[in-house]
Amino acid sequence: MKKLIAEFIGTLWLVLGGCGSAVLAAGFPELGIGFLGVALAFGLSVLTMVYAIGHISGCHLNPAVSIGLWIGGRFDAKDLIPYIIAQVLGGIAGAGILYLIAIGKAGASIGSFAANGFGEHSPGGYNMTAALVSEIVMTFMFLIVILGSTHKNAPKGFAGIAIGLTLTLIHLISIPVTNTSVNPARSTSQALFVGDWALGQLWLFWIAPIIGAIIAGLVYKNLLSSPEKQ
Repeated sequence: MKKLIAEFIGTLWLVLGGCGSAVLAAGFPELGIGFLGVALAFGLSVLTMVYAIGHISGCHLNPAVSIGLWIGGRFDAKDLIPYIIAQVLGGIAGAGILYLIAIGKAGASIGSFAANGFGEHSPGGYNMTAALVSEIVMTFMFLIVILGSTHKNAPKGFAGIAIGLTLTLIHLISIPVTNTSVNPARSTSQALFVGDWALGQLWLFWIAPIIGAIIAGLVYKNLLSSPEKQ
């Protein structure tokens, strides 16, 4: 239960920090954060949680990460569904807090609420194929970094930095394509508040990250990991 509470809190913080920066700050030119600021906010959210709860739950914060770690032999199957439930609920809680803040001024509108999308709902107008490729590849690389930086032979104490910076880089690449998901819990939390098109396109932001995570788990387990115990 402590692990599940940690995953709930961590995913709440990821959504509130990352999506919050997009919803509350990115639209104000005088703040100057733009895509770079949003990308950093997502990276910092994960980096801070790695050191806050990593020793409790492993700090997955993402169903695709939990699945990839399971495929890669780093996570027990019996914990998979409880982790995913805790992550999705934590994301929804974070989005709920963000919603209450976002509507707290006269004439407020949540707009797209940092939801993920493709086609006319892609920030750069990218189609479904581009979105699928982007989400699969970005999640694949995210899991490769996670599996590598947390390996017992990796330098100790630096995994959080590597993982946080990787998520920042992923957002710098793919915000224009899909608003960057690589995380079904994060996508679900925002889509529930937007409804309509966001819920209609949510399937892609579950399927693509999970495919990328599974491929990464298989590749790392069979090709890249050392023959010693992981």
